[in-house]
Amino acid sequence: MGNDGGSIADRRDLVRSKPKAEALDKANQTRARWNFCALSKRRLQEPIVSCALGKLYNKDAIIEFLLDRDAYGDGEQICGHIRSLKDVKTLTLAANPAPALPAAEPLERPQFVCPLTLKEMNGVMPFLYLRPCGCVFAVAALNAVRSAPPDGQADKDICPQCATKYSHALDCIPLNPAPEEEERLRDLLAAQRLLEPVKKSKKRKAAAAGADAAVEPPAKKVATASIATASNSLRSTLALEEAKRKAGMTDAVRALYTGKDTGRKETFMTMGTFTRYA
Repeated sequence: MGNDGGSIADRRDLVRSKPKAEALDKANQTRARWNFCALSKRRLQEPIVSCALGKLYNKDAIIEFLLDRDAYGDGEQICGHIRSLKDVKTLTLAANPAPALPAAEPLERPQFVCPLTLKEMNGVMPFLYLRPCGCVFAVAALNAVRSAPPDGQADKDICPQCATKYSHALDCIPLNPAPEEEERLRDLLAAQRLLEPVKKSKKRKAAAAGADAAVEPPAKKVATASIATASNSLRSTLALEEAKRKAGMTDAVRALYTGKDTGRKETFMTMGTFTRYA
């Protein structure tokens, strides 16, 4: 059957199996998320900012994106929810005090640590930042040092680094969260933006102010005055020409333009004849 003395081709020889998908290196992915800008893919350099979804960016990359939203090919997919610098928060990060090992690569040493426990910010343990002040802590460290809220403010906590008040339920934004947590933050952001007041454009504000005040702009006043002056001049010119035309008329022609109330009682039947009723 195989034309070579009895060898038989089996399925492995006839059907090519689909190659297995390459396994992603999770360690490299984690290192990239915590050491590189999510937008420009360059190494993180201060000032570093984060959005409401907890992604890390270089501030200069965000400024470039806001000036030209096509500056990065996948910019809209990564940070299309960022409308202005008000949508990001500059982070207060604690530099890693540990000396770098001579044989270690620069990317092997995390740049920042938790200021409370000096745990490295390398993705092994979860970190968060506080929305009001931008201070960054390890989640476990912040929960361990949470102080009692002030009297009458049960929903307020105090930042252990700068003493800024914050709400633990609303102002703690996880950094580089898991996909499920990122989706929850995205839904929360969409709900918050629905509650924002509608802003009027500058043109609408100017139109409303003009309607309320009923004040014409100086240019319109000048145009109106010019039209009125031209109309008066034209009216005077026409009146002068009409007076000259009537002055050159004969009595017969002028009689045609005489008004009806002339004081005469005769009609066209008795005009020029004697009648006692005239």
